[in-house]
Amino acid sequence: MDDSIRYLLDLAILLFAAKVFSTAGKKIGMPEVVGEILAGLLIGGAVFGFVQESDFLSKMAEIGVIMLMFEAGLGTNLKELKKSGLKATLIACAGVLVPIVLGTLLFMAFYGFGDFGSPQFMKGLFIGTIMSATSVSITVAALKELGKLSDTVGTTIVSAAIIDDVLGIIVLTLVMGMSGKSGGTGDIGNVLLKVVLFFAGAIGTGFLVYKGMAWLDKRYTHMRRIPIISLCYCFLLAYLAETYFGIADITGAYVAGVILCNLADRDYIEKRIDISSYMIFAPIFFAGIGLKTSFGAMDTRLILFSVCFVIVALIAKVIGCGGCAKLLGFSKRDSLKIGTGMMTRGEVALITAQKGLTVGLLTADFFTAVILLILVSSVITPVLLKKVYSRDKGTGAKEIPAG
Repeated sequence: MDDSIRYLLDLAILLFAAKVFSTAGKKIGMPEVVGEILAGLLIGGAVFGFVQESDFLSKMAEIGVIMLMFEAGLGTNLKELKKSGLKATLIACAGVLVPIVLGTLLFMAFYGFGDFGSPQFMKGLFIGTIMSATSVSITVAALKELGKLSDTVGTTIVSAAIIDDVLGIIVLTLVMGMSGKSGGTGDIGNVLLKVVLFFAGAIGTGFLVYKGMAWLDKRYTHMRRIPIISLCYCFLLAYLAETYFGIADITGAYVAGVILCNLADRDYIEKRIDISSYMIFAPIFFAGIGLKTSFGAMDTRLILFSVCFVIVALIAKVIGCGGCAKLLGFSKRDSLKIGTGMMTRGEVALITAQKGLTVGLLTADFFTAVILLILVSSVITPVLLKKVYSRDKGTGAKEIPAG
């Protein structure tokens, strides 16, 4: 066979397997992305070896993750963020800080302690960064099914989850910069300066970009040139972020989406971009996670670490988010709802893990722990939320304003 066109066969196998498994996963109540990951796991070198990693698939997966983060930015509700107030922000901060601390300590307890800034410490810190992610999509789906999406607790959970995603991206940027893995110098002062300069520049120029796009949007409503130009802006900001500021390209993509999220045609842009993302790039990214997963280095310690990783990651959100909610005046039951609702992990955890693998902060065998966390949290969170809400006996617990 001519190896120069082998990528076409790889694409055919990968996309077909991803679709079959994502559909099967959806039918049994699991997130589609989990099915796509499992597809990559089975067809990759870990099991059957039908498809091998390649530079082509890696680049396609990188485009996929950039488009996913751009869509996440487009889907941000700035009004909801403003209404959620200080309490949701503090809950999100606690929900990021506690998992980072516990995740770092867990890694070093298994693999040895290192001095601040050492490679060992940075790897532990990155494990904690993965733990800090929350999946907005899974949380929203669970609350919507319970009919509790718009009440005070539901609004607080969703707002905190959105803020959590923003904080997670910032933390990822800082950790990669501190480690010197993304154009960073390893000096936290320089990293912070570059982060500030990037966001200042992105917001400053973003205002002009938004005004220009709003004018185009009004002139060419529901025309394909609008999503095309928007995607060009996404790729440009992703490139500038990593090349000139040492910031992860996905941060630039996310910020581009946030800048354009208030356009009148936002839903149209998101829908158009989602077509390409859903059909090609996103499945390649998620199945690519499975391709990269390796069981070759699995040993008793790694298996035990993976189990502890899942348990600590779930408990950390309950302690961080639920504990903070209780301190802010929510009832014990409502605090438990908030902590439970923030346990789910999904795309952002995968994106963070993928970035760590790319820059050498994570090895492929640790993907097993990440995938296990996503599977477990996606399954048990809706069940636990339903159980906690069922104790309200239809009356609802007394709630205080979230803002």
